[in-house]
Amino acid sequence: MRVLFVKQDHASPGGLVGDAFAGLGYDVSEFTVVPRERYHSPAVTVEFPDPAGYDAIVAFGAVWAVYDDAAIGTWVHDEIAFTRAALGLGVPVLGICFGGQLLAAAAGGAVTRAPAPEIGWNVIETAGTGLIDPGPWFQWHSDRFTVPADVPVLARTALANQAFVCGRALGLQFHPEVTDEVLQCWLDGGGSAGLAAAGVDADALLAQTRRLQGAAAGRARELVRRFVRDVAAAPVGAVPVA
Repeated sequence: MRVLFVKQDHASPGGLVGDAFAGLGYDVSEFTVVPRERYHSPAVTVEFPDPAGYDAIVAFGAVWAVYDDAAIGTWVHDEIAFTRAALGLGVPVLGICFGGQLLAAAAGGAVTRAPAPEIGWNVIETAGTGLIDPGPWFQWHSDRFTVPADVPVLARTALANQAFVCGRALGLQFHPEVTDEVLQCWLDGGGSAGLAAAGVDADALLAQTRRLQGAAAGRARELVRRFVRDVAAAPVGAVPVA
């Protein structure tokens, strides 16, 4: 089984999600959208691979906004088209944060600025379907997605939708992949300044992540297992949970 990890940039380790797919026997391939040398000028030209060549696709997060064409150029529309093609082919897709927002856009939804950022480990309200646990899950985002009325929202907070299912795809607003190493990678990539601007203590957040990541690893493994069992294996065109 082949899974493609679509990394929007060089600073997006697979973390707990990567470990979970490897533990289920998947052969992991990676595709980086914005190379390291273009991280600060990300309006690059990208040719996405054929989604039909994979048994699943995981789209990871990014520091950019889905709707910020002025900053990132046209590749975001190409990635939405790539994701829409995967949906049409019945290739299972797991979208994480920016990736979840891309998935929402591909499914006919929208992405907008949230009333306030959500940063840190938060418990979310779930629909009780058994697919998404309440957490706590790690969040770091300033945008949010909406989905069409016929697409089930499985989890939310007061500020944003947190999970939805569309056929063989699962979109998440939170980050199930996060460990202290993943978070440190984000901080080293410029995230420390963003946390400071938001009034968040980076050292305290790292320390909290180290305390919580053991239990988070179990939740991440179970989330990926449920994605493979309940979402990826659903009949093409079906909504597996309501």
